[in-house]
Amino acid sequence: MISFKGRHHQQDMILQCVRWYVAYGLSYRDLEELMQERGYAVDHSTIQRWVVHYAPRIEKAFRSNKKRTGVRWRLDETYVKIKGVWKYFYRAVDKHGDTVDFLLTAKRDTKAVRRFLTKAIGANGKPSLINIDKSAANTAAIKQYNSDENKRIKIRQCKYLNNIVEQDHRFIKRRIRPMLGFKSFWSARATLAGIEVWRMLKKGQNKSSLPAWQQFYSLAVTG
Repeated sequence: MISFKGRHHQQDMILQCVRWYVAYGLSYRDLEELMQERGYAVDHSTIQRWVVHYAPRIEKAFRSNKKRTGVRWRLDETYVKIKGVWKYFYRAVDKHGDTVDFLLTAKRDTKAVRRFLTKAIGANGKPSLINIDKSAANTAAIKQYNSDENKRIKIRQCKYLNNIVEQDHRFIKRRIRPMLGFKSFWSARATLAGIEVWRMLKKGQNKSSLPAWQQFYSLAVTG
């Protein structure tokens, strides 16, 4: 269960602010005004701290309830601006479009892709095939993983088959565009975790039949 001990505001208010921020195109100042309209005096900087603190914890709770994804993945990276510098957000979905995993990295190289593979496979199991673009780093990382782990993951390079993950990037990009960049790597990683959880809940990737918004709040209780 996620702790709210020591907070000066109610748990349901905190969780609503976190969910609204990761789900919709709202700024922290927008949420400050919305809370004032409901009779709550809370500063936008406080809401930012809530998001950074609770989003990773909600993601951790979600992972224990996440449905298993398919074994044929589409891997691709997109870009996220942090302190005015572009960083790299690796993501993979299965052939049905369900999110497999994600990882924010400072660099776009074989080492970064290898880290992503280790994280994704550790949480979701080994895929039988990964479809990628023409990136040499992606190819090298999968081959390295196969060699190091004595595994056989088939590599396929078919651009149109990666349309599904490129389209899925759009939801993430649409949500972070109003943010005009992150101020730190940690806040970016934490916020992206919350955005990805909401995206997976909307896709029906949680083992629950409740509406997505109720699932989000329940993760703070069952986690």
